[in-house]
Amino acid sequence: MPDNAQVFWAWLNSDAGNVVAHVSFSVLALGDTNYAEFCAAGKKIDARLEQLGAERIHPRVDCDVDYEAKAREWMEGVLTVLAPATGDAAPTTGHGAPTAVTASSQGSGSVYDRNNPFPARLLANRRLNAEGSEKETRHYEISLEGSGLSYEAGDALGLIPDNCPELVADLLQALGFDGEEAVPCPKGTELSLRLALATCYDITKPGVEFLQAIARHNGVLAALLAPDRKEDLKAWLWARDIVDVLRETPEARFQPAEFVGLLKKIAPRLYSIASSPKAHPGQVHLTVSTVRYESNGRARKGVGSTFLADRVRSEDPIRVFVQPSHGFKPPEKGDTPMIMVGPGTGVAPFRSFLHERRAAAARGRNWLFFGEQRASTDFYYRDELEQMLSEGHLTRLSTAFSRDQPEKIYVQRRLLEHAAELWSWLQDGAHFYVCGDASRMAKDVDAALHQAIAQAGGLGPDGAAVYVNQLRAEKRYQRDVY
Repeated sequence: MPDNAQVFWAWLNSDAGNVVAHVSFSVLALGDTNYAEFCAAGKKIDARLEQLGAERIHPRVDCDVDYEAKAREWMEGVLTVLAPATGDAAPTTGHGAPTAVTASSQGSGSVYDRNNPFPARLLANRRLNAEGSEKETRHYEISLEGSGLSYEAGDALGLIPDNCPELVADLLQALGFDGEEAVPCPKGTELSLRLALATCYDITKPGVEFLQAIARHNGVLAALLAPDRKEDLKAWLWARDIVDVLRETPEARFQPAEFVGLLKKIAPRLYSIASSPKAHPGQVHLTVSTVRYESNGRARKGVGSTFLADRVRSEDPIRVFVQPSHGFKPPEKGDTPMIMVGPGTGVAPFRSFLHERRAAAARGRNWLFFGEQRASTDFYYRDELEQMLSEGHLTRLSTAFSRDQPEKIYVQRRLLEHAAELWSWLQDGAHFYVCGDASRMAKDVDAALHQAIAQAGGLGPDGAAVYVNQLRAEKRYQRDVY
């Protein structure tokens, strides 16, 4: 479940959930077929509502990353059912078909969104790591001048990157095409295959339809696509991209249009915004870790991170839009304390929070937990943070540099070391925020939060669980994890 659905899901599975027996419902499930449990949250909610006796008024629709068309069909279907119940006609297009009413950036005077991104300009690109670091994390500043786009602290910037030209060349070679062949692109226009692969399609991670087409010529892959072999398929794909799969299956041949029909549209990359609109008007800042590694004898590159790091010049337009966050915002009241846990690039939104509060002259206490490998090379925004600390705007700065001592130390350990003070801040109404890796860091921080509350608050494990759930319900425990 998404974080903001956890409390609802727990309630739906409790005895109190029986009250929904009289409810009419329909579920639009969002997911990504690249993951084994496609649309699992939506499917579970749909099944549970049915189990409780609620009436499904329209079939569940499961959406992939490219969700707009299916979502529109679902909304039109639901509105058609609801119109007779309300006695009103559903909104129509003028041709009799119901029209879904959706939120749009047009209301703010801007027509730029994920379907029509703004061609922004890159103002700054600088490495945050010092010489000798094992990492490459960069700070970017992007101009939004002339876009009409606005954002708030906690929002994300959507970036639609171009694919690496070298990867496009490798793919064309594996396919045996010269790249000048005409193919359709997702928006319905026609482009050369080379340009379509560079700007329109995901050419890294193999999708389900592509794998099924290849499996007709690859017995190993055909066996791995069996429903009970999901983990084996995941392990097999871990070191392979589309080029690898094509090279390993030379028998598989495609026509250009047939091949792009097996690909997904290139997905936007969402990055937590690291700036404040009050402190940095007309700009948006990002903190991005550049992904580079080798596998199967080939250099691999993160699509969005190396696009920004290596290929964008100041005169090149980059396609961006603002993705609002509805569940990750600084407190509405400026005097409310904040506790922020943001190791690595997870510090990005908290830089935004801190600049926002300073620009608004907010008086609330601010406590940041930051961690990385080494203080000498990986202390991102050190000068800014230490200046805020000396000014008193940043009340506490707790750091954990894992490689600066024989025993690795992470931010969750610092939470436990300061359990008593952490409990005191929570009792004073502090909001608790986490940003970063979902699979390990966020889970470990959540466990440390429970343990700190259980010990310092004297509540024990069960009482701590109740307390944390209450924090979530009050929107005082918010996470931006990925």
